[in-house]
Amino acid sequence: MATLRITIATTLLALSLGCGSSYSPSTPSPTPSPSPSPTPSPSGGVAASIVSGARNLTTTAYAPNPIAVAVGGTVTWTNGDTITHTSTGDGGTWDSGNIAPGATFSRTFSSAGSFRYHCTLHPGMIGTVNVQ
Repeated sequence: MATLRITIATTLLALSLGCGSSYSPSTPSPTPSPSPSPTPSPSGGVAASIVSGARNLTTTAYAPNPIAVAVGGTVTWTNGDTITHTSTGDGGTWDSGNIAPGATFSRTFSSAGSFRYHCTLHPGMIGTVNVQ
């Protein structure tokens, strides 16, 4: 008899939950906190990469794209391709020079704004750094 009561109670509970009941568990679940995007590195900078096959790509040649960084933050590009590329700000804001395969280039952004950039060797490669 007790087993029948438990079965009926379980069934009713499952049905009421499935129908949008306002049932609340006795233990409150924690509220998830939003995570920042992208996640800054421990040094306060953001890691970016020049992806393999980048010369044949456009907005996906640099990853992530766009890059989000705080004012005063540093972006470090790592060339993950097999050929040389650059990270060059449109209008000459910055120029990495040639970044060899496996090499890195870093730039610190001291003011807020949206900064478009490209590869001088492969002008179709484009990206944006958003500084907030």
